[in-house]
Amino acid sequence: MKVAGAGGTIQCRVDGPEGAPWVVLSNSLGASMAMWDPQVPALTATHRVLRYDTRGHGGSATVADPFTIADLVADAVAVMDAHGVERADFVGLSMGGMTGLGLALAHPHRVRRLVCADARADAPEAFRANWDARIAKVTEGGLAAIVDTTLEGWLTADFRAAHPDVVAQVRTMVLGNDPAGYAACCAALKTLDYFKDLGCITVPTLYVCGEHDKGAAPDVMRAMAQATPGAEFVLIPDAAHVANLNAPEAFTAALRAYLTP
Repeated sequence: MKVAGAGGTIQCRVDGPEGAPWVVLSNSLGASMAMWDPQVPALTATHRVLRYDTRGHGGSATVADPFTIADLVADAVAVMDAHGVERADFVGLSMGGMTGLGLALAHPHRVRRLVCADARADAPEAFRANWDARIAKVTEGGLAAIVDTTLEGWLTADFRAAHPDVVAQVRTMVLGNDPAGYAACCAALKTLDYFKDLGCITVPTLYVCGEHDKGAAPDVMRAMAQATPGAEFVLIPDAAHVANLNAPEAFTAALRAYLTP
């Protein structure tokens, strides 16, 4: 179903039993809600699962005007409001994890527990320059210009060699997005500035990181956990940036251990 977001329509999906606690899943840049397919069967055993495509991705609208991470947070609130979700566990990876941090800071009463996976909390100069280069490539050559390097960052070489079927599915997912929406989200990620505020997070928080993640390296995420009161940290072995696809069993086990009521 589609709901009205802060900047356009947002594609959503709900799975799991009515009356169960809610969990909201927020996707990575370049992905769609389909990235969570490996986790949904386990999560629906304990939760009502609400997934959505971030603006500019999957079936959601692309927003023409520039926007920030705060606008992605507003979209998450709009999705929750449209489904009558007053409070939920929130799981986000990469861009979705950044959205989760913003939600926990701006709307802590809406978050029961936060899982922030494979995400940074700030945008140093090298991080911003990377997005400028990415925007230039996508503007000139579409998502085909960045899909191969994206897959290399998302999944380890051993996994790609052993699971060509998954690689093909992920490639299709990336190429199925709107290049303009992707570029707009890249620009939004340059506005990331939450690290200084992590000490203000009041909701229980788990940071999850792939062992070989280069976009949000383990040392970076450990520092985020140390800066967040009471936070926990889990390292997913043999996984790169999109750990939930690269090591689905270990990632799902970490979620279930943290989120099971």
